[in-house]
Amino acid sequence: MTVPQAPLLASVDLGSNSFRLQIYANNNGQLKVIDSFKQMVRFAAGLDEQKMLSEESQTRALDCLAKFGERLRGFSPEQVRVVATNTSRVAKNINQFIPKAEAALGFPIEVIAGREEARLIYTGVVHTLPPNGDKMLVIDIGGGSTEFVIGADLKPMQAESLALGCVTYSLRFFRDKITAKDFQAAISAARNEIQRISKMMKRTGWDFAIGTSGSAKSIRDVLAAEYTPSADITYEGMKKLAARIVSAGTVKKAKFNNLKPERIEVFAGGLAVMMAAFEELGIEKMSVTEAALRDGVFYDLIGRQLNEDMREQTTAEFQKRYHVSLNQATRVAETAQKFMESLCLARNVPVQDLATWQQFISWAGRLHEIGTDIAHTGYHKHSAYILENADMPGFSRKEQSMVSQLVLGHRGDVKKMTDIVGSNEMQWYAILSLRLAALFCRARTRLELPALMQLRSDQAGNGFTLRIDSKWLEAHPLIADALAYESSQWQKTDIPFTVQTL
Repeated sequence: MTVPQAPLLASVDLGSNSFRLQIYANNNGQLKVIDSFKQMVRFAAGLDEQKMLSEESQTRALDCLAKFGERLRGFSPEQVRVVATNTSRVAKNINQFIPKAEAALGFPIEVIAGREEARLIYTGVVHTLPPNGDKMLVIDIGGGSTEFVIGADLKPMQAESLALGCVTYSLRFFRDKITAKDFQAAISAARNEIQRISKMMKRTGWDFAIGTSGSAKSIRDVLAAEYTPSADITYEGMKKLAARIVSAGTVKKAKFNNLKPERIEVFAGGLAVMMAAFEELGIEKMSVTEAALRDGVFYDLIGRQLNEDMREQTTAEFQKRYHVSLNQATRVAETAQKFMESLCLARNVPVQDLATWQQFISWAGRLHEIGTDIAHTGYHKHSAYILENADMPGFSRKEQSMVSQLVLGHRGDVKKMTDIVGSNEMQWYAILSLRLAALFCRARTRLELPALMQLRSDQAGNGFTLRIDSKWLEAHPLIADALAYESSQWQKTDIPFTVQTL
């Protein structure tokens, strides 16, 4: 039986720094990237003082578009959307360039307005982050413009685009040896631009800040490699990066770890713009998402409405993709949630904290067996690897890593989790709950748990006790043996697990 192929769609983002092509399989609105191309065209670098695109920059762009056009052969116009951003907006000879570009690519090109670019960026972000009612500030530093968007659901409350970008600011302020005076001049110039919207943005307000696209990701990656493993961007961290650049004289001589070679020329400009945004808007920290304009173009292309948590869609898609037994996955997840509830209620864990961990347990329980599609032996390791490294729309990097860790810990040697979990009490609760759920559900059939059963941790949080009906345990000798073995596993850690009969 031949399984019908999911329809393919493509988005093309002609940015001021790089051109990107992304091809997706559209599984009823579930985004799955199947191919991606990126080329650093430095389009904005081709603008002269009269805002005319140089022949050299046009040639670079056309060469890239010809490659994209080759990959898109066989696609119909309904399957492809192409958008061009700030450089195409400001170039005075863009009307002469566009026909040549469309001929090379084979598809029409839309030069979108700044606020439309902001809206599409926000659309990409909001479809790949779980909606929780909080307002987010999204900042996207591109090659020639920076977009600022505030919103809490599908429709943004505020969307603005300013003409400051990593390419234009790098060319304007950081052509030669970089000094402290150069950095301050760049930051002041960017702040002056951002002041036009800062009062309005502050009036609307936000609960957390998100960065997207190349500059934000580069700053995050360098900070993580050089100073702190945190996934957040902070102002103090950026000041350290700027000081190191000034001390070395150039970004290249600063020799930052985790900075891609193609980002070296534009890193200082992006850093200055981001520091200006932090200063002018009073941002304390910012997380970074992989979502970007190209994702917003995709969702806009299919006209999809966000009507449920993207993480739930992704979990269901992974269950289908890796041929998970839905009955068994549901059994393990629900049983684990019962154990987790028992542990948390006894310790008066706040309801919101319990709800958060119950979500993690649900995802881990429903996905713990995806690794059996590779091999049954050590399947929990295969499952954990997939969950750590796969594209999982809707999940933050932190959430994805947590689910992976819970799945890794749900069977096998408990001691291996000691360095991973450390003193995170709630994570130990979740791991024990999943281990016991997998143990009790091993027969893969419906099982009535004993009425007399309690799982508790001691008041100091230094161990666990399972009290269980002795007659029920006598009637289930395999589970009794498994619980005895489980107890021996936990003795290898500083958190013992004991079984008491009632």
